[in-house]
Amino acid sequence: MISLSNVTKTYGKATVLGPVTLDIPAGGITALVGPNGAGKSTLLTIVGRLTDASTGTVTVGGHDVTKAKSRDLAKVVSILRQENHFVTRLTVRELVGFGRFPHSQGRLTPDDKQHIDRAIEFLDLTALENRYLDQLSGGQRQRAYVAMVLAQDTDYILLDEPLNNLDMKHAVAMMGQLRRAADELGKTFVIVIHDINFAAAYADNIIALTDGQLAHSGSPKDLMTTETLEHVFGTPIEVRHDGDYPLAVYYR
Repeated sequence: MISLSNVTKTYGKATVLGPVTLDIPAGGITALVGPNGAGKSTLLTIVGRLTDASTGTVTVGGHDVTKAKSRDLAKVVSILRQENHFVTRLTVRELVGFGRFPHSQGRLTPDDKQHIDRAIEFLDLTALENRYLDQLSGGQRQRAYVAMVLAQDTDYILLDEPLNNLDMKHAVAMMGQLRRAADELGKTFVIVIHDINFAAAYADNIIALTDGQLAHSGSPKDLMTTETLEHVFGTPIEVRHDGDYPLAVYYR
């Protein structure tokens, strides 16, 4: 479980997040949704200890993120931010290998190589593993970065907009792969996602933030109502129930 208690983040006199108190259950996929500037990425990076909270406490799998040793925490939780820029020219396989650093400290063992192979195969990158990142499309690079955090083999995986740069086909494939990893490998994913319909179709839980505050939290069925979505996103939305999942229509 991921637990946040009275977590805030301030810059000067401006509070951009909180106070937020919530529990994110272990297992499955939890989607963080909300308008731009709602605090989604801030919350994610605080949980992943890339940003310090101004107040409050955060625990991941029982580890206090402010007190745990970096190497120990890196074996529990991994995080992928939106901005991923490697200056060094790397192949896909070399990039994915970085995910094993908390375990190997750069000296890859046969076990590390098995994790790398599995992550590459899981993200359908086998044919690209010897290609350099600058030879890939944006969507292919995004899949490579997700493979890197998957190779880290943590119980908790935090992804900030994993569908960034992906077309419809590969966005569906990515969410299917995350769903498989949650179900077959027992991983816990917390993802920032802008498409509420992807969240409704693939997530087990949805947490909605507005203006840095927790607006709603619950199952997709709980949140996928016109009243709730219009409150969160501040725009007219019609929720339809024609298929297996509720669909938010907001483009007209």
